[in-house]
Amino acid sequence: MPEKSAGALAASRPEKKYPLPKISAPRAPRGTLYRGREGMWSWVLHRITGVSIFFFLLVHILDTSLVRVSPGAYNAVINSYKTPIMGLGETALVVAIGFHALNGLRVILIDFWSLGAKHQRLMFWIVIVVWVLLLVGFVPRQFMHIFGGA
Repeated sequence: MPEKSAGALAASRPEKKYPLPKISAPRAPRGTLYRGREGMWSWVLHRITGVSIFFFLLVHILDTSLVRVSPGAYNAVINSYKTPIMGLGETALVVAIGFHALNGLRVILIDFWSLGAKHQRLMFWIVIVVWVLLLVGFVPRQFMHIFGGA
């Protein structure tokens, strides 16, 4: 029996005609959390504030550990923190911690409440309103402390 090549075997089989699939542009997903709206900005701000808080804590641990190495160096560092620039940095820290904490509660609700994803946009705006109200109570008093008003 003569050997047949793969091409000859394929040619000897009857070919089935299959229509080519229609290719269309994918539909834009709807109802997802991270599509350039409140959910995405909340995610971005949560990461930025989290990383900022991490670096603050790292510096805080390092400067506090100076008290063991050299009390004089520790005092010099602490005195440098009493400048208006560092006061503004403290204000930024409180702003970051406030948003991170409130948005963290929102993330917990999204994860563990069955209706969390449905109401995530409303919860974002509630977080913003509560955050701004807390800042209205804190920032003026902090500025008075920084700039000598109190």
